[in-house]
Amino acid sequence: MMEQLINELKIKIIETLSLEGVAPDDIDEDSQLVGGELDIDSIDVLELVLMMEKDYSVVVNNKELGAKVFSSLRAMASFIREKAPAT
Repeated sequence: MMEQLINELKIKIIETLSLEGVAPDDIDEDSQLVGGELDIDSIDVLELVLMMEKDYSVVVNNKELGAKVFSSLRAMASFIREKAPAT
């Protein structure tokens, strides 16, 4: 379940941020997202927050939480799994 969500998020991150030349396998789920290899910045984080709200109905409502949620892809997936409404 978690691996499926991680793989889904890899694709959504690439699409949401229009990352050209990046394949899902290029994204390490434990690497730093913001400021890491993908060069994700604060504007990108806002786009990811909107994607999470729209696609998963979860809200990142403060900067401290955002820093934790976007520390890695695995952290992002864990947050979604914990906070998303049951479907």
